[in-house]
Amino acid sequence: MQSVRTQPDEFKTFRKLDPGPSHLRVPAGMKRMKLDPGPSHVHVPAGMKSSTLHFSAFAALLAVVVLAAGCAQLPARSGSRPAPQQPLARLDVPTGNADSKASALLIAAGFALQDNDTAKAAADYAEAARISRDPAVAQGALQLALAMRNADQAEALLSRWQALGADAHELAGARGQLALLRGDRAGAEQQFASLVASGRTEDWKTFAADLLSARDTALAGRVLEAVAGTDRLPANEGIWVALSQLAEHLGRHAFARKLAEAAVARFDGTDSIHWAASLRLAAGDRAGAQALYAKGMQAHPRNIELRLGYASLLGDQGKYGEALRVLAEGPQTSATWAARVAFAARAGDDAALRELYAQLQRAPAAQRADNVFLLGQLAELLKHDQQALAWYAKVDPDSRHGFDAQVRSAVLLDKTGQSEQAHALAAQLQQDYVDDPDSLRTAYELDAQLYSQHGEHAKAIAAFDRGLAALPDDPLLIYDRGIERANAGNTDAALADFRKVLELNPGNVDAMNALGFTLADADRDLPEATELLRKALAAKPDAAAIMDSWGWLQYRLGNLDQAETYLKRAWGKQQDPDIGVHLGEVLWKMGQHHDAREVFAKVRKLDPRNSSLRSAERRLRP
Repeated sequence: MQSVRTQPDEFKTFRKLDPGPSHLRVPAGMKRMKLDPGPSHVHVPAGMKSSTLHFSAFAALLAVVVLAAGCAQLPARSGSRPAPQQPLARLDVPTGNADSKASALLIAAGFALQDNDTAKAAADYAEAARISRDPAVAQGALQLALAMRNADQAEALLSRWQALGADAHELAGARGQLALLRGDRAGAEQQFASLVASGRTEDWKTFAADLLSARDTALAGRVLEAVAGTDRLPANEGIWVALSQLAEHLGRHAFARKLAEAAVARFDGTDSIHWAASLRLAAGDRAGAQALYAKGMQAHPRNIELRLGYASLLGDQGKYGEALRVLAEGPQTSATWAARVAFAARAGDDAALRELYAQLQRAPAAQRADNVFLLGQLAELLKHDQQALAWYAKVDPDSRHGFDAQVRSAVLLDKTGQSEQAHALAAQLQQDYVDDPDSLRTAYELDAQLYSQHGEHAKAIAAFDRGLAALPDDPLLIYDRGIERANAGNTDAALADFRKVLELNPGNVDAMNALGFTLADADRDLPEATELLRKALAAKPDAAAIMDSWGWLQYRLGNLDQAETYLKRAWGKQQDPDIGVHLGEVLWKMGQHHDAREVFAKVRKLDPRNSSLRSAERRLRP
């Protein structure tokens, strides 16, 4: 059973573990992680997915500006333990002069913020502003009131700040924030237009930060469109791109695209091209995005981001050779090396993989050091297991690939007959990553599936049980244990696990599929199986695994024509051995013996040791 999870780093699918021989004919979607993934399992690095919309470093800075200006922490989430109260938070305000009173109040406000008591902090800050003659105190109190969305207090503090001699330009920004808070669109547009009239980059940053923190995003989007006309923006590409990203974030998609395209026309810079192409992809304009990247590549042939984005589009079209040629030109980084390996693996081009392995080994020492994990993956793809182990041993355990390198080492140790060392490494990972739930889960899955690989189902189930003792009610571990129990022939226990996952998450489509398929395969409760798989198919109509389950259910129900239709569709979408076995059996039962033998032959080529195929051939004698 293959758990669905996010894989933030490149080639995370190398962490997948092979479930090994199965006593249960399971559909493609019910497989766990694989120990020895082939080239088709290699993913393009996440950084190459140019259709993903995210804030640039500049736009991310805007959020920091908001927090710094607000000087406030949000209240703790419900159920969290409050921070210990600091002694100064309870201090008595001295009766001396105004400055000393204000200083004491500011100290008390600071400790109140540490205790997440924003109401007390705001009250102390406001009182300090009332008695202090320092405009900075009034400004800080105002920003805290705005951050807490206390419009009345903010208005009073704004007047106090003005009375203490605040700059009219700075007042415009604060008044714009207050207008946003009160829902005053005209007032916000007027004040922010006054703020950015200076043309200074810092004022545009302040404007963007204020919109980013606005409670009413629809209002903020309208104000953005009114103020950020292309005739007002400064000659700064970063500002244009960041405001386009902000517009996209606020849901003003057409305006975001307009700004991005205008930025490309004016600056023809790499950031604007890359962002505009991302927006075109998000809008479904793949041809337009590719044209932008192609144009950008001509103007900036050595830019890495553009090369990665262009290659990603080519790869999505199956043009792996072209993608490889694009990435081979210009400077090489860890991202380009990883992408080149990914495309060569997707293409099943062993010659290209061998050449990349040789090139990377000849690369400068610094590049080799930065890509030692990738060298291990290349060696593993080329089935140089001992070399792969040697490379993985060089990966710093504390680096971003340290955990994955140890997981792959355990897999290879087991593969090369060193099972005891493999389990010892898995046990060590369980100790080392006790505070990291995702890695801890994988460490227990690793241990369990190393046992499962050799048909030791009882030990595998015991490993899952230990994992669930460490991570109670973890749905992924329960889900995987269900598959292991099914593999061991314990259908009732497997069904109980799948039902538990659905109890924890009623909308889990994979669990619906697993439960429905297991019921159908056991020829039990077929009405319930039908209801479950109908829901799963409605949720994911193009999923080969669910088509396979539905087709197998129709076979159990005696609807051979429907079974053939869905299983052929699933087989055409994903050449998974178990889907092929299901299709072959249905074709044989329909009297299409020649076609059935052809499908079985393809399955045998994909997985010569497939137990489902052996079982089907024993029963059918094709």
